[in-house]
Amino acid sequence: MLAQILQNLPQVLVDGITLGAVYATVALGYTMVYGILELINFAHGEIFMTGAFVGTAVLMGLNAAGVLQAIPKAAALLIALVVAMVITGFLGVGIERVAYRPLRNAPRLIPLISAIGVSFVLQDVVRFIAEWRTGNYIVTGIALYDSEISLGSVTVKTNALIVLGAAIVMMAGLGLFVQRTKWGAAMRAVAEDKDTAALMSINVNKVIALTFFIGSALGGATGVLFAQQYGTIDPYIGFILGLKAFTAAVLGGIGNIRGAMFGGFLLGILEMFASAELGVLTGGVLGAEYKDVFAFLILIAVLLFKPEGLFGQVVKEKV
Repeated sequence: MLAQILQNLPQVLVDGITLGAVYATVALGYTMVYGILELINFAHGEIFMTGAFVGTAVLMGLNAAGVLQAIPKAAALLIALVVAMVITGFLGVGIERVAYRPLRNAPRLIPLISAIGVSFVLQDVVRFIAEWRTGNYIVTGIALYDSEISLGSVTVKTNALIVLGAAIVMMAGLGLFVQRTKWGAAMRAVAEDKDTAALMSINVNKVIALTFFIGSALGGATGVLFAQQYGTIDPYIGFILGLKAFTAAVLGGIGNIRGAMFGGFLLGILEMFASAELGVLTGGVLGAEYKDVFAFLILIAVLLFKPEGLFGQVVKEKV
């Protein structure tokens, strides 16, 4: 048993890191919004899904126009990423303006219900458009890079390297933006205390809108990368993946950007380990289909024993 697990471990790590990069980037959207508004934006998974459909639609449009074969693959992917980021970024801003801002002073349960409602609306809108344009809500995308690299017993897809590289660039860029720019300082100030930030002439509404734009743009770009990696997409991919990204954010410490990154990679590795090795560990009683159960058991354990997350801080109630 141990020998088999060790033999599969390198491939598990490669696949887990790739999946973890997706979770980590989507988790950033959850943790950024929570850090400022203390709101769980459950529509964020559907923004990720919308980005996957927008990027796929862009590539299909380029292919239909005969442009896809005439330009470098990297340029086509960059165009899809930029378009998806812009559209999902403004979609996130619109959602904040319509569904969250009017409820900012309402009890916390009300914005949460609004977020769930927005997620269902996005699912059905995307399903309607997909069926109207293609006749089916399940869409197979265009894989720009479908080759594989063999390194001994480990097989790495070119798409996986692109997903990982792009995710690292986006996460590093976000870290630099938050830590090194004036808008990043404003975001940190609003996250610390909105009222005090407003007294210091910081436009809180603009900072919140910018937070939604950045988080949603990252989620949309990750959707494009997900479509490239896994090929087939549908309007419901954002639900489970969004919950897992939320799990990653909680695991690392909700509201903590570095914690969300770490939680995403850790959850991806643990999930791929469960997918590959649960059958071995349980003598065939449990198979790969139970990997989702494994992920949510981790969430329950974290909430029970360390509810602030691995990198979160215990917050005392103000008296």
